[in-house]
Amino acid sequence: MITAEWVTDLSGVYAIRREVFTEEQGIAEELDADGSDDGALHVLARENGEPAGTGRLKEIDGRYVIGRLAVRRDKRGIGIGDLIARLLIRRAWELGARRQYVHAQLQAAPFYEKLGFKAVGEPYIEAGAKHVNMEREGDITGECARV
Repeated sequence: MITAEWVTDLSGVYAIRREVFTEEQGIAEELDADGSDDGALHVLARENGEPAGTGRLKEIDGRYVIGRLAVRRDKRGIGIGDLIARLLIRRAWELGARRQYVHAQLQAAPFYEKLGFKAVGEPYIEAGAKHVNMEREGDITGECARV
C-alpha cells in the first residue's frame, strides 16, 4: 500500500534525497541543501510503511515551484512519483496557483509532460545536471486522495 503525508520532520525526506541525488546521481550534498526547505511544504510517500519518495512545494516570488521530487530506486515504477507530483500540484492549486512550475532534470521531462507540464526555454546546467524549466496550468485530475 502506498500512502503519503505532509511532514515537518525532514529526516526521512533528507535520507531519500541523499540516496537519490547525492549517492545515485553524484550531486554534491551542499547543492541539494539550497536553503529553500524552510517554508516549503514537504511530502513523504511510504510504501508498506517504509519511506519511498519525497517532493516539496515552495512559493518563490509568487510562483509555486515543485522540486526535489525523488523516489528510491527500488520503489520506482509503481506510481509513487506520480502520486507525489499530483499531491504537490493539487496543493499549489488549493493555495491559489493557477499555474505551477518545475525546474526538471532533462531526463525527467517526459515524466512531467505526462502531468501536463510543457518545457519553457532552453535547457541549462544546474548542480551539474541538465535541467529545463517547465510549467502547467490548472488543477490536476486523477487519483491523488491517498493522503
